[in-house]
Amino acid sequence: MRAACAVAGLLGIIFFVLAERGRAHHSFAMYDQSVTKTMTGKLTRYIPGANHAQLIFDVVDNDGKPMLVDGKPVHWGVETGSAAAMARNGVTPKTFPLGTIFTVTLFPLRDGRNFGAMTGQLIKCGNTMPKGGCNKDTGEVLTGRNFSAQ
Repeated sequence: MRAACAVAGLLGIIFFVLAERGRAHHSFAMYDQSVTKTMTGKLTRYIPGANHAQLIFDVVDNDGKPMLVDGKPVHWGVETGSAAAMARNGVTPKTFPLGTIFTVTLFPLRDGRNFGAMTGQLIKCGNTMPKGGCNKDTGEVLTGRNFSAQ
């Protein structure tokens, strides 16, 4: 009987630890939520994830030309909602292929690296820059609600 209680207790602890791991979520303290940046980019990589997906992109200007620093394209990344949430809003590797031009608003990292957490709408403008830039009037707003990574 004592051994059965010990096994049951051990199984309970294992279940609790595994359940908490599944609920684990990182803090957004690393993002400066008092500052927002809106930028347009050309997708270079889509990284799906269970908790958050990431869009990696080269920043472009309103004519679709890459922004350069020291002759090299400026790369940024943005953390979004989960891949499942993204898919519900029309963002999958199939519907949002490499080269897609989009505009996103994000909270930047506090440490200054070129990465942030998405807040607000994500606007898709296809593979060519529309006249006037990629915005809600020239592109497809993929969400009608706040679509942040939090």
